[in-house]
Amino acid sequence: MRPLITALGLIAAWEALVWLTGLPPYILPPPSRVAVVLVQRFDLLVEQAAWTASEMLLGLALGLVLGATLAVIFAASAAWRRWALPLVIVSQAIPVIAIAPLLVLWLGYGMASKVAMAALVIFFPVVSSLYDGLRRTDPGWLELARTMNAPPRAVLLQIRLPAALPAFASGVRIAAAVAPIGAVIGEWVGASAGLGFLMTQSLARGQTPLAFAALTILCLLGLALYTAADRFARRLVPWQSHQGD
Repeated sequence: MRPLITALGLIAAWEALVWLTGLPPYILPPPSRVAVVLVQRFDLLVEQAAWTASEMLLGLALGLVLGATLAVIFAASAAWRRWALPLVIVSQAIPVIAIAPLLVLWLGYGMASKVAMAALVIFFPVVSSLYDGLRRTDPGWLELARTMNAPPRAVLLQIRLPAALPAFASGVRIAAAVAPIGAVIGEWVGASAGLGFLMTQSLARGQTPLAFAALTILCLLGLALYTAADRFARRLVPWQSHQGD
């Protein structure tokens, strides 16, 4: 109940702030006005939310696959790691918002550019967390494997990967949290559908309550995606304790 009580308290404070200051709706609409727009434009919001949710899910899946594959390659091959790891790090030094127009130019205004943007934001946390987990395997386990003449492939698949699953689970949670960022940035730069596109169009027309309604739906999508990713991560490492949750 604590998150619900906190959310209700923030909404009440928001309503009181608008009422006390007398801000016009095109600057800051009250939550009651946003709720009315949510009901009135529900069909439009659901249609745009389905588009954004598809971009987020596809981007998350692509980012997880690419990130996990790169991390395993880096752990298995020192040559690949020396050549490719600096490129991965440099790719993250470039601001995402600067790459978005290029992706729209190359991949078009459809879903492909938004999925690519989401995957680009996601894959680095996955690479970083899983590769770090693979590097931190208990040395005693590796020494035992060498003593038993285990081949490198068996060491990677049967010892290092299972040991790195808790780190990978953390990467999955981070990826789910940042997935909406890539999708919405892509929609802001250039799109024909989606919640980010709807927000941009609404603000340009002075329909601020509709933009806040779209933002509310986007927050709910992000929370749902993170909750699903957290449950997946818990199933991935069932032996980990979650005390204090």
